[in-house]
Amino acid sequence: MGKRDNRVAYMNPIAMARSRGPSQSAGPTIQDYLNRPRPTWEEVKEQLEKKKKGSRALAEFEEKMNENWKKELEKHREKLLGGNESSSKKKEVNILSLLKYS
Repeated sequence: MGKRDNRVAYMNPIAMARSRGPSQSAGPTIQDYLNRPRPTWEEVKEQLEKKKKGSRALAEFEEKMNENWKKELEKHREKLLGGNESSSKKKEVNILSLLKYS
């Protein structure tokens, strides 16, 4: 009794892909990408000028945020300065009370 032959034929995947022919891709080809319309140098310069100028709305928004930030800083400073004064007074009171009892 002989053993069963369970060898499988090797299929070269590259050769099989070539035999099927070129694949149908859904996206643009490299040629399409290279032949795409490009802006002229003058158009590029105009776009750069527009970017340098920036938008008016953005400038207004930044000014408003700066104002809000300054207000927040002032409030925070007042809190800290006010807190320091009260804490220094508390320390003085504590020191005086310690001196009374000693």
